[in-house]
Parts: sequence; C-alpha cells; structure tokens
Amino acid sequence: MNQIKIRDEFVTLGQFLKLADIIGSGGQAKWFLQEYEVYVNEELEDRRGRKLYIGDEVDIPGEGRFEIVTGE
Repeated sequence: MNQIKIRDEFVTLGQFLKLADIIGSGGQAKWFLQEYEVYVNEELEDRRGRKLYIGDEVDIPGEGRFEIVTGE
C-alpha cells in the first residue's frame, strides 16, 4: 500500500488525487471522479471535496491503494 503524507488535519479527495500524482491539476478531479471508481474506506466516493483524514484508505482500481499518513 502506498502512503500519502499530509501535514494538515485533512486533505480533500481532489487534493489527494494531485498529491498521489494521479491527476496533473486540481481541475481534473471532477472529470476523474466521473470516469473512474474511487473508494474511500471501501465505500464508493465521487465528491472531490470529501475530507480525508490520517488513517483513511483510498483504493483506485488500476492505480493502487493508498493510506493517508502524517507527514510530520
């Protein structure tokens, strides 16, 4: 499982996609979430504003599994 480090309390799903190098810019998040299945803690999610906290897991079939961890 890949780890994505954050320094703040949370990141949005759109920010996460950029941090994980899945999309090139934040503007692509809406399109990506319409075209691909993204699971947050095993639940299908399509809201780019969904807050992700430390310990949350994101699964994107074909891209990998990711865990949000502290960057401090």
